[in-house]
Amino acid sequence: MPARTRKIPQRTCIGCGEVKNKKELIRIVRTPEAEVLVDLTGKKSGRGAYICPNPDCLEQAVKGSKLAYKLNSEISADDKKRLSEELKKAISNE
Repeated sequence: MPARTRKIPQRTCIGCGEVKNKKELIRIVRTPEAEVLVDLTGKKSGRGAYICPNPDCLEQAVKGSKLAYKLNSEISADDKKRLSEELKKAISNE
C-alpha cells in the first residue's frame, strides 16, 4: 500500500491575495471577546485572517477595510497602529 501524502493547508494573504502554505503566513484573530490580536501560534480561538510576513501586505490589509471585513469587526485606529507594530516586530524576529 503506497504511503499517503499529507495535504498542506493553504491560506490566502489578505494583503496581496497570494495563496501560500498556512505556516508561511501570520494569523490575525478576533477573539470571542472582540479583541483583535496577532496570533503567532495560530491556535487562538476566534475568527482569523492571514497575512504575509511582509510590511507591504500589512499596509494593504490595514489601509483598506479588508482586515475589518475578513474579521467581521470594526477595527479602531489604535488597534490598527498596535497590530502594525506587533506585526513589524514579528516580521523582524523571523
